[in-house]
Amino acid sequence: MKRLSLSQAFWFLLRRDLLLAMRNRAELANPLLFFVMVITLFPLAVGADPNLLSRIAAGIIWVAALLASMLSLDSIFRSDFEDGTLEQLLLSAHPLPVLVLAKVSAHWLVSGLPLLLIAPLLAMMLGLDSDAYGVLLLTILLGTPVLSLIGSIGVALTIGLPKGGIILSLLVLPLYVPVLIFAASAIEVVSSGLPATAQLSMMLAFLFLALSLSPVATAAALKMSMS
Repeated sequence: MKRLSLSQAFWFLLRRDLLLAMRNRAELANPLLFFVMVITLFPLAVGADPNLLSRIAAGIIWVAALLASMLSLDSIFRSDFEDGTLEQLLLSAHPLPVLVLAKVSAHWLVSGLPLLLIAPLLAMMLGLDSDAYGVLLLTILLGTPVLSLIGSIGVALTIGLPKGGIILSLLVLPLYVPVLIFAASAIEVVSSGLPATAQLSMMLAFLFLALSLSPVATAAALKMSMS
């Protein structure tokens, strides 16, 4: 049998994970439903004052996005660990960081992309300034892949632990805070009529840094956890 090229292996693994996610639609919907529920419950808790909701809309949306991302992190490698596929990936002739990137990309497509699509509707419900919609989408587009990439390292480190969920949260949450701060700040700055170039530049730097380092770190963590 002809061996797959690296690009073919990447797309094959990406397609496989997307198909598996579509077969488990209940798990696929969990992060999105959580995201929607958290945001819709906030007005009930803090009141329906339009001015207050408009001021805190950026923080609400990004806290909900961060928690929704954490909710789905375990799905990146858990099923592969349980059915033995992860061991096959470790034995593959292809570079493990590239295969890890394929799996993280699939995770973002099923967990991060839906948040990007539904965010404008929820922002409208919270009364976010219409001028900030574009920046909101841009921060989610730049920030949620960083959450998935960083989270993959934590999942790889805790994959062999029977109850690694709490440890996973403790590992990745501090690393998520800078993304949360700069994303919410960018939206608030634009809502105030000022440019958010500095904040968006930092988020772009986070994304490039995570793309460069996270797959390598995740691959090393998987080898350590499976050894």
